[in-house]
Amino acid sequence: MAAVVGTRELSRPAVVALQALTVAACYYGAGRLGLLRRLVVEGAVFTPIWPPTGVAVAALLIFGVRAWLGIALGALLIVMSFGSLQPTVFGIVAGNTAAPVCAYFMLRGLGFRIDLSRLRDCLALVFLGALGSMLISASAGVGMLVLTDKLATDSVWPVWLAWWVGDAMGVLIVTPVILMLYGVRLPLRPARWKEGLVLALAACVIVPIATNSPISVLFLVYPLLIWAALRFQYGGSVLCALFASVLATIAATDEVGPFENLSDTTLMIKLQAFNGSMALTALLLAAVITEQRNTRRSVERACQDLVQVLEHLTAGNSSPRPPPPDDGAIGRQDQAR
Repeated sequence: MAAVVGTRELSRPAVVALQALTVAACYYGAGRLGLLRRLVVEGAVFTPIWPPTGVAVAALLIFGVRAWLGIALGALLIVMSFGSLQPTVFGIVAGNTAAPVCAYFMLRGLGFRIDLSRLRDCLALVFLGALGSMLISASAGVGMLVLTDKLATDSVWPVWLAWWVGDAMGVLIVTPVILMLYGVRLPLRPARWKEGLVLALAACVIVPIATNSPISVLFLVYPLLIWAALRFQYGGSVLCALFASVLATIAATDEVGPFENLSDTTLMIKLQAFNGSMALTALLLAAVITEQRNTRRSVERACQDLVQVLEHLTAGNSSPRPPPPDDGAIGRQDQAR
């Protein structure tokens, strides 16, 4: 028995270390992917979507607060890839680690469910996990740049806004996809795989046209989101939103289609307005539909239970009763008396 306990105690640090290395690797890989596409605002380079924030929040929701070590390690590796190790690096790493940890504690405090089956969970992820918590990372990062004279004071607010929105988009777009994939159970038995294939083909045709056409037709993406949410709920809507967001970001960084001949600030606003509204539509619409379907199923189950109770009560009251007295026989008995 002592040997078993000792083995378990030894395995816990190994499991924690393995989880930390896994989270760090995913964080670093997501960062390298995000750095493939960049925009410039007031001379500062930033990524329209910073996937590591989405990876960090999802890792904390899945593994718990102990995932912070992997987040810090991944953030340190990404920051060090830009240059040598300086004191300001630790400030940026601390901000990038504290923001998702703060998001985790606020979401857990509200009873957040990672299946995102309730509207309140989606609203909490949007306003607390993304928009609220990422204020920390943007403020810490921009503050370090100002303290080291790498950023002029008159450019603080545009750069801070770009940093904040990029981190928030990472949570809005990447975190739901990771949580959805974590909830998938094998083997898959899709009930509407033919319709799903048609939806995927339609997305592969319509989204590239909408994001690369010189005519501003980005609104063509929204019918696909509505279709995906109505028929495939959470999984279909977030995958469709991720695909459209990636292609829109590529078009914006290449300055083609509806993002052609725009100033840096205007391009950023147009791209992030599209990504943000699309992510909100996908999350909230899928949550409302899923919540309504769950409510309908609960009502149906309650009705079935009620029918079974009534049938049981009816069967209990159907015991044989004595026949009613014969009025003629009673009359004859009276005459005999």
